[in-house]
Amino acid sequence: MAVSKSKNKTEGKKPAISYWSKKKCTCPVCNKEFQREEMLSGNGRMNAGKLTDELHRLYIPSAKFGKIYPLIYTIGACPNCHAAFFWNDFTDIKDEKSLKRIYSKTEERKECVNSIFPYYDLTRNRTLLDGAAMYYLAILTYDEDDLSYLPTMKRAILTLRLAWLCQELEEECPGHNFNVVSDIFYRKAIFFYQQAVINETARVEKSSTLANMGPDSDKNYGWDGVIYLCGLLEYKYGQTEDISLRLKKLDESKIAIARIFGLGKTTKEKPGPLLEHSRNLYEQLTKELENSQTIDFS
Repeated sequence: MAVSKSKNKTEGKKPAISYWSKKKCTCPVCNKEFQREEMLSGNGRMNAGKLTDELHRLYIPSAKFGKIYPLIYTIGACPNCHAAFFWNDFTDIKDEKSLKRIYSKTEERKECVNSIFPYYDLTRNRTLLDGAAMYYLAILTYDEDDLSYLPTMKRAILTLRLAWLCQELEEECPGHNFNVVSDIFYRKAIFFYQQAVINETARVEKSSTLANMGPDSDKNYGWDGVIYLCGLLEYKYGQTEDISLRLKKLDESKIAIARIFGLGKTTKEKPGPLLEHSRNLYEQLTKELENSQTIDFS
């Protein structure tokens, strides 16, 4: 009888998706140690599905593990001061002024995140909501970071990923307006992607030197991916009240997108999927511009 109970308990146990690393992480903001949660791989956990036009990799749920969200494990958040970073920045960021600013905004960060993602918990095996909350914490943390650590480019990636996660939350918890929150972060992503390009051009921030520009965790599409997303996000989520301004931005995007697939050859720097999506976007931009009344962009 005892064996039967034990067996039933084992059968009812949910298969592990993540584990707690033996090596603890030290927060550079408050100098407290905390456990690092990492995602397990293999055994059918990650069944890659299609790649969206936003260069977002979808994953096919499995009977054993259900739906998984690899993105929520790419950042960490300190349970003490609620500062959040990409994992490598826990050791890379050393600017004292930045760290002091981040620490001074601890309570403000917690309140902001709780207002959108209530009851998030930084000490348990993370849920989709916890992961989304960590992304918002990271966006607010990088708000206070020195430009030498490329916070604009990092916030561009984070806001776009958070828009994706909020779409997933809307599917899991309909009726809580996560679709509205997703739209807000899409618009924030437009701003940060375009600002990253402006800062790069003005040599204010070396945005193009970020080692991995994603935007997703499965592949790095580099600076060409950034230029592509600037145009795509403007086309899909940009403002439509000022038509003249919209058409001007779309025209600028069309010129930039044309440079990506100029030679039309797949290379390491210009992978096939990026070229294909760039061509599709170019055609969509051309169609909208041709269907609109002629405006002098000079």
